[in-house]
Amino acid sequence: MSDHHGVPLDVEAKLHQLERLVAEAKAVPLSASIMLNRAELDGLVADVRDALPDELTQARWVVKERDEIIERARTDAEHIVEDARAEASRLVAHQDVVRSASREAERIVEDAREQARQMRLEAEDYVDAKLANFEVVLQKTLTAVEKGRQKLRGRLDTDQLAEDLDADIVD
Repeated sequence: MSDHHGVPLDVEAKLHQLERLVAEAKAVPLSASIMLNRAELDGLVADVRDALPDELTQARWVVKERDEIIERARTDAEHIVEDARAEASRLVAHQDVVRSASREAERIVEDAREQARQMRLEAEDYVDAKLANFEVVLQKTLTAVEKGRQKLRGRLDTDQLAEDLDADIVD
């Protein structure tokens, strides 16, 4: 993920800037509203919006990579099984080793299945780890957004309470 200049863009840092912008905004007199610089706010929102599709693209790439690894494992397993069958056929041609060839072929087929299973499990573990990392990034982003919203709600509630107290004093 990078900004327009190839520099890594930290979504969380941009969200912190957004929170700081809201926290430092000037209050509109006699209201619970605040004044924000529209261009600065739009720029931060655009940066975050630009960054999120990169994270989603990265997740899609991880899933595609997992599918390719599983397909390679399946193809390798098929080749190993074909090789095992060819070896078994060659051994069967010799009458004295028919039983031995059959046992060896089954062992090779089982080994191929086990190798394919191991490769599939490793590929799934790899993809799971990548998705877990992506989940952490998304969770941090959601947490930062929620904190920003809570701060904004807290500021609005505080402003409303101050107005209510002022109104009570005047009455």
